[in-house]
Amino acid sequence: MSHPVVDSATGNRYLRLERSENQARGIAEYARAFIGGDYGDDPHDSIDASVWQRLDLFHVDSIGCGIGALSRRMNAPMVLRHEALDYTDHDGRATCLAGQTPVRAEKAVVANASAVRELDANGTNFGYNPRTGQTAGEFGHNDFYPVAVAGAQLVGADGATTARAMLCLDEIRGRLAEAFSLKDHKIDHVVHGGIASAAVYGALRGATVDQIESAIGQLLAHYIPFRAIRAGKQLSDSKGASAALTAEMAVQAVHRAMRGFVGPRDIFRNPQAIFCLFQPPAAADQSPFDLELATNGSDFAVMGMHFKLGLYEHQSAGAIEAWIDLLRRHPELLESPDAIDRVEITIYQPAFGIIGDPAKRDPQTRQSADHSMVYIIATLWRKALQQKQADWESLMLMPEDYDADALHHESTRRLMQRIDFRHGGEAFDRHYPEGIPTQVDVVTCDGSRHSSGMILFPTGHARNESDQLDSLLRHKFRLLVEDAVEDWSSLWKRFERSRTKTASEIAAWYSFRCRDLVDSP
Repeated sequence: MSHPVVDSATGNRYLRLERSENQARGIAEYARAFIGGDYGDDPHDSIDASVWQRLDLFHVDSIGCGIGALSRRMNAPMVLRHEALDYTDHDGRATCLAGQTPVRAEKAVVANASAVRELDANGTNFGYNPRTGQTAGEFGHNDFYPVAVAGAQLVGADGATTARAMLCLDEIRGRLAEAFSLKDHKIDHVVHGGIASAAVYGALRGATVDQIESAIGQLLAHYIPFRAIRAGKQLSDSKGASAALTAEMAVQAVHRAMRGFVGPRDIFRNPQAIFCLFQPPAAADQSPFDLELATNGSDFAVMGMHFKLGLYEHQSAGAIEAWIDLLRRHPELLESPDAIDRVEITIYQPAFGIIGDPAKRDPQTRQSADHSMVYIIATLWRKALQQKQADWESLMLMPEDYDADALHHESTRRLMQRIDFRHGGEAFDRHYPEGIPTQVDVVTCDGSRHSSGMILFPTGHARNESDQLDSLLRHKFRLLVEDAVEDWSSLWKRFERSRTKTASEIAAWYSFRCRDLVDSP
């Protein structure tokens, strides 16, 4: 059964949910207790300051991504925003990003989660926890903060409660990603976020443990998205909106449960539900995994999550770092487009399978191009040649690098043909998901070879020790939002120190002004 665990070396504390217990109920109890501040004598000080700082960075980064998508009128976020505004709720408080009109909670959630996810440039995780030995390697992203904010707005919560809700959401989905790989069974990774959303939203709204368990059961029995949304020669709106649609259904499931609808119970041990069905447990009446959820200290899942420093599939981050480093060390490579004969990129699985898909050698949409290694590196190469310099700031990829003109830029397409992308086999695979093992080798036209060596922890990775993360995130935020708001730095500050916000500030948190973005279609 569930019981507290203390790491004697660090003092970090956890709640362990055994595979032999009803883990849906355990998650519900954890969410209610954590958000309610029931762990520790002084719940606001028992979590390390570094955790709150990291949480705030991921949240403000997601806001930048959301405004970047909305201000550029990306299709799915605008469709879902207009849909949300058809469901106004004059008794509610949840709003769309940069909106003033209260709308139904589930509609605010689907609109806002779609916006922050659309550009595929917000935080990510790789499901790796050597402390517990759970290294399932499932992906996931910081897409679900709008669930916590909407729930907090509806109940009039202050910043301390809202921050705990956001942290709790990342903790649940992050630990599930370490314990169970959905992608291995062709299920989309957003399911973990959906479970966390149901638990956190239910806890904020005052749902009972039974009701939260019912909502999780509904979600896992009725609303499982498969990776069909990420397959095909060219990707669609469904890929970017997957987290939003799952979050919407998680919130709706809570609403139904609180009205009396009873969903399947004990869903993690249900032999016909996804966990036991695809990964049969060692014994009957068990789930396939134990689960440990942090309650205090510094070892929260959010501390192992990674930042993207622009628009690119995060598994290309090692190649980007290697490429920038090579060009900085060998500026002569930028003297002419013909100085380099070929670029060889070596990487691990599953990265090679995802961003090395042959169809992505000819991307026709942004969603495919930002998942194309050869397009990403060729675009950086073209920009570096134009600017005669190479660093993260000057080469940072933005939506404009994936518009129609950029997608078919003659120079980019020509450079793509000189990139050889290959799988490095076991020598690379064994370093994932601890790191992002990548090597870039440049062969010049005179036969010289320059190698990056293996890159494991590029800038933005949780284990990267560079001191430039904060400045790069601010630079990214500015590029995404500066044309949409009057003062980008003030907008950044709006989301700092979330725990200190008053209830009235949380109620208006997302109601800032964005040029040409109004509460009407």
